[in-house]
Amino acid sequence: QVQVVESGGGLVQAGGSLRLSCAASGTVIKYAMGWFRQAPGKEREFVAAINWSGGNTDYADSVKGRFTISRDNAKNTVYLQMNSLKPEDTAVYYCAAGFSRTGATMTTGGQYDYWGQGTQVTVSS
Repeated sequence: QVQVVESGGGLVQAGGSLRLSCAASGTVIKYAMGWFRQAPGKEREFVAAINWSGGNTDYADSVKGRFTISRDNAKNTVYLQMNSLKPEDTAVYYCAAGFSRTGATMTTGGQYDYWGQGTQVTVSS
């Protein structure tokens, strides 16, 4: 059983930065990890994903060039560095873990087995 806990959310002005962390209990070294977000009144959407080794990453077009996903397997932790934040980035951000048989990244929520409770990110204009 894997549990993931997000942290690092908060209130930031447009153009600012935040770094989210996702700490996993239990080893997730063979798990792909992903970040998703859900804004009020909207469906959950994919943000970024990383494969188990950290060698492959994927990003939603809306965050490409601004967000960076990384992982430290020794610490069982995944990070999401968010720069040049915009008001439309405001959402609850969720971390997810899932086993990828191919070792590839996973970009759809249904591929993940374990989810955190989420952390609120609010970007003011």
